[in-house]
Amino acid sequence: MPGQKVAASPPVAPEKTVAAVVVASDKTVDSASPKVQGLPKDHFTAALAYVTVIPAIVFLLIDPFKRNRFIRFHASQSIFFAIGVLLIALAMRLLYSLLALIPVAGYLLAWLMVFVLFLGLLILWVVLMVKAIQGEMFKLPVIGNLAEKL
Repeated sequence: MPGQKVAASPPVAPEKTVAAVVVASDKTVDSASPKVQGLPKDHFTAALAYVTVIPAIVFLLIDPFKRNRFIRFHASQSIFFAIGVLLIALAMRLLYSLLALIPVAGYLLAWLMVFVLFLGLLILWVVLMVKAIQGEMFKLPVIGNLAEKL
């Protein structure tokens, strides 16, 4: 309205923004936390090692990747995991042949064991990839210690 005074609002201070930049790709692991500090591209590279054995072998042979402790660990663990899966598959093939000798229940039991084992290995494989993307050095019981030594 034309004759009223409008109260002035108090001045508002401008907001300050803080930017953080990660400049080092050197990985340091705190003993209390298994998370690795570093660039996110290293996390995706480590997860790529779990896709097949070929990227894992390449990462162990090419110089910038083999110097990175985080990528080297996941590449080594991926290779040992693939070897373990191969050994389990060979043992299951032998066990499947033995169970197939039982007339009806043998085939059902053999297929059930194959399905459960496949599902468990698939879940473990996805967990390994997710942990690598999250930047964690998730160690499998026996394989993880071998991979850490490389």
